[in-house]
Amino acid sequence: MMSIQSRRELLAAVAPRYWSASKAQKKRILDEFVASTGYHRKYAIHLLRNPPPPRRRQPRHRKPTYSLHVKAALIQLWRIANCICAKRLVPYLPELIAVLERHHELELDDHTKSLLLRLSSATADRLLRTERQHYHRRGLGTTKPGTLLKKSICIRTFADWNEAQPGFVEVDLVAHGGPSARGHYLHSLVLTDIATGWSECVALLNRGQRRVFQALVALRQHLPFPLLGIDSDNGVEFINGHLLRYCQQQHITFTRSREYKKNDQAHVEQKNWCIVRQMVGYDRYVGTTAFRKLAALYRVLRLYVNFCQPVMKLMAKERVGSKVKKRYDTARTPYQRVQESSGIAAESKSHLRQQYLSLNPVTLLRQIESLQDDLWREAMVRFRNDATIPTR
Repeated sequence: MMSIQSRRELLAAVAPRYWSASKAQKKRILDEFVASTGYHRKYAIHLLRNPPPPRRRQPRHRKPTYSLHVKAALIQLWRIANCICAKRLVPYLPELIAVLERHHELELDDHTKSLLLRLSSATADRLLRTERQHYHRRGLGTTKPGTLLKKSICIRTFADWNEAQPGFVEVDLVAHGGPSARGHYLHSLVLTDIATGWSECVALLNRGQRRVFQALVALRQHLPFPLLGIDSDNGVEFINGHLLRYCQQQHITFTRSREYKKNDQAHVEQKNWCIVRQMVGYDRYVGTTAFRKLAALYRVLRLYVNFCQPVMKLMAKERVGSKVKKRYDTARTPYQRVQESSGIAAESKSHLRQQYLSLNPVTLLRQIESLQDDLWREAMVRFRNDATIPTR
């Protein structure tokens, strides 16, 4: 069945021919018109003899719902939230506004606040469209496969882990070698809990097995939940006797991903991008001075990411034809997910709650920007002639 718009277009094309046609031609045109539109024959004759004038769309003169004040407040909140997408920002707006008002960083009238709290994700994206900037860069992969103990460390399967329980983490290394993988340069060790999204980053002078092992042991003390499982890639920095013996002694499940399958570690790979690459970048960092400044940045960044950055978790996937529809839960910060978890001690939750009440997102963001400037002054790039100069 044709749509109304299609019927109108067909009538506008057929009516002039009907007027100038002979009796036999009119009968044939009428038969075709009735067969195409489904109109009654008498009604079709009336339309062909007296076609209605073309409709002109009247422009809508509706006053904008969201004023420039609302847009300016949304942009300010978006920047404080580190320019996250609207689907993560909008569910977090009530909590973010309350925190900023508690620390006297934001003053909104009741009308502007009510409009901000009723925003949809699509409207927020439309209001933020002119503010978005896209800048994509790619780094170098430096994973070297470790084959000595691969048979002793099983590949992770869904039966091995209870991913709904906090404590099962994915770990990975991010290289800060810039355009060259030669020589010694800094690395970042990234750890992400699958259930809550809680993430930790540690600066490393190099990717030696002992340094990575010591950093993992130290990170365990900062987690708000017991460490139950570690899943790594096949790099020699993880597939070694130090980490294997430690996990066996501490009764920690140790698994590895499949070779060349980055989706096996999708959680930590996503954090590699949104934490390390977005906040640190792709430059080359060498030496103890850059190491200290990167470590200082991560100490502040862990508070901002875990307490002030909402994340969404994939709940279900459904294939419809050639497309896959994904359904996510409501965006919440890792801190909120830890508080909602029943498998974490009340003492740890109380400690985190006291820490959260003392945090100001704007102050943290200013500290991060200052530490980023200090770190970027240490960035180096190595050219083909082996001459090393600062990039900034």
